[in-house]
Amino acid sequence: MKLTTKGRYAVTAMLDLALHDTDGPITLADIARRQDISLYYLEQLFTKLRKHGLVESSRGPGGGYRLAILASDITVARVIYSVDESIDVTRCGGQQNCQGELRCLTHDLWMELNRHVSEFLNKITLAEIIQRHMVRQVSKRQELLVSQIQLADINLRMKSSAP
Repeated sequence: MKLTTKGRYAVTAMLDLALHDTDGPITLADIARRQDISLYYLEQLFTKLRKHGLVESSRGPGGGYRLAILASDITVARVIYSVDESIDVTRCGGQQNCQGELRCLTHDLWMELNRHVSEFLNKITLAEIIQRHMVRQVSKRQELLVSQIQLADINLRMKSSAP
C-alpha cells in the first residue's frame, strides 16, 4: 500500500491539533516535539492543510494553528488527500498497465481493496479517533515526556550558568 510518511504525518499532526484544540493556537514546534516529526516537514504539510481549509493560523506571540472546522467534519481521507497523497495498492496507479502495457490478473482485486480503504478513511473522523481511550493515553504519555525533557533542559541550563 502506498501511504507515505507525508500522509501518516499529516494525520498524526492533525490528531495532535484536534487533541489540543481547546488549548488555543498550537505551535508547530509543540506538535513536532510531541510527535517526533521534523518542524520543517510540518511547515510544508501545514501549508497544504491551510490551503485546503483544514487549519487556520495566527501570527505573533501566542500564535499557532487551530482546526479551521470541527474535528467531527474532518475525515482521515480528507487530510491525506489535502497533502497530495493518494491511497493506492495497485502497481499501475489504476491505469491498467501493470504488466507491461496490459492489465494484470489481480488488478480488480487491488482496485476493490482501494475502494474499501477509501470508504473506511472517508467514514472515520478526527473526532472519532481522539475519543478512543488508547489515543488519549498515548497523548498523555507524549505530553508527560515532553514536559520531562523541557524540565531536564531547564535544569541543565541552570547548572551550566551557575558559578
